[in-house]
Amino acid sequence: MNKALLDILVCPVTKAPLELSADGTELISRVGGMAYPIRDGIPVLLETEARTLTTDERLHDDSAK
Repeated sequence: MNKALLDILVCPVTKAPLELSADGTELISRVGGMAYPIRDGIPVLLETEARTLTTDERLHDDSAK
């Protein structure tokens, strides 16, 4: 995912910053507790397409790796 694009994208529900998942397949909103899929390199920022994070995922910070 392009760093410049990631810097301007926010969660459509909470407007909080998004972070790229460790495997690069989702954009994570820790504040909103949701993970938005990335399909064919395009982020799908629709609440209806997002999955809910587990408690462990919400608390675990992948960016620390």
